[in-house]
Amino acid sequence: MDATKKIDKRIAETKDWRGKRMAQIRKLIHEADAEIVEEWKWDSPVFTHHGLVCAVSAFKGHVGVNFFKGASVKDAKKLFNGGLDAKTMRTINLKEKDALDQKAFKDPVKAAVAFNLKK
Repeated sequence: MDATKKIDKRIAETKDWRGKRMAQIRKLIHEADAEIVEEWKWDSPVFTHHGLVCAVSAFKGHVGVNFFKGASVKDAKKLFNGGLDAKTMRTINLKEKDALDQKAFKDPVKAAVAFNLKK
């Protein structure tokens, strides 16, 4: 099964609010970068463009978006709320009632892609 189908399946199997949130995040990632590639790594949806950009995972109480090079990208809206002490990664953790600024969410995606393209 290809990565896109695996991601579709994971979202469909996650029947509560987390599945809806994962679908929303996936859509925003694609809107932020039309050339993003969906992959399946570490039993998770992973998005790449000339390198790793982010991974999306559902956890018991939140959905996490892990930016692999998050420490190297600008976070003007202060969306990163996890992994702040990590050397390279940063995470946006979203709980059920958390609002998501959709426009602002696209900024770290774009910045991560730009970082990869600079290498």
